[in-house]
Amino acid sequence: MSTPLPSTMASIIIFSVSLLLILSLSLSPAAAGSGMSASLQKLLHSQGLPGGLFPDNVKSFDLDSTGRLEVELDGPCLAKFENRVFFESVLRANLSFGGLIGMEGLTQEELFLWFPVKGIFVSDPASGVILLDIGLARKQLSVSLFEDPPSCKAQQGELLKDSTAMVGFAAER
Repeated sequence: MSTPLPSTMASIIIFSVSLLLILSLSLSPAAAGSGMSASLQKLLHSQGLPGGLFPDNVKSFDLDSTGRLEVELDGPCLAKFENRVFFESVLRANLSFGGLIGMEGLTQEELFLWFPVKGIFVSDPASGVILLDIGLARKQLSVSLFEDPPSCKAQQGELLKDSTAMVGFAAER
């Protein structure tokens, strides 16, 4: 077997590098985002939570050594589980097994008013119930509503905040 000529090897290397570069540039942001969302879903599942607690437009997330989870979205957006929910661009919570505690960046509409979601809990996975702590009460919902990340419609964050202020509600965190 003869050794390839140096110019032939150089051509093969240049072709291979070019092909890799083209393939890496062709990955769409949506595909990268869905991979990020899938990783976050796996993390949530490993902590006894349903994978669809955060919307489908996750840009990045970070979990530090203290359990503080920070999720960055492409932008503020509106989604629906049982009622409408508003996700700010950045969401934060302390992640522990079966719960997101001290939630920041998520509000839920109840009877035309917007309430901050302070925590999300699954105390008994067999029950099929998830609890949302909206400050005044804990709302029980079916875990099945949170199996898949919701589709989130882009919103102007300030527009929604202004509408919550009009009903006289100030979110305390």
